[in-house]
Amino acid sequence: MQHPGWIIELFAAIDGGDAERFAAFLSGDGLFRFGNGEPVQGRDAVREAVEAFFASIRGCRHELRGSWEVPGAAICHGEVTYTRHDGSRLTVPFANICKREGGHITEYLVHVDASQLYAARVAG
Repeated sequence: MQHPGWIIELFAAIDGGDAERFAAFLSGDGLFRFGNGEPVQGRDAVREAVEAFFASIRGCRHELRGSWEVPGAAICHGEVTYTRHDGSRLTVPFANICKREGGHITEYLVHVDASQLYAARVAG
């Protein structure tokens, strides 16, 4: 499946850990929500929240399985692999909804169960 260029660029920014580049996709008052976390509003606040998230992991890699554009929005889904600072990994499915206006994301909703991302690992 081919994905729109801006979606490829968006995920390249995320997988590259580039919060500044990611935030540039949002409108000035854009809203961002990751999983069941509290929403963050405003490009600068989103950039800061995303920088903090990127600092909390070693990295991430998204595998897009599908994406669809409809008037005023885009939906995409796939799998994301998070790499923790200890080198261990967690792979989970995700689905994102991006509401757009004037070429910028006004609302970015990440639907993912990352509850195990920071769970203590038990030696076994």
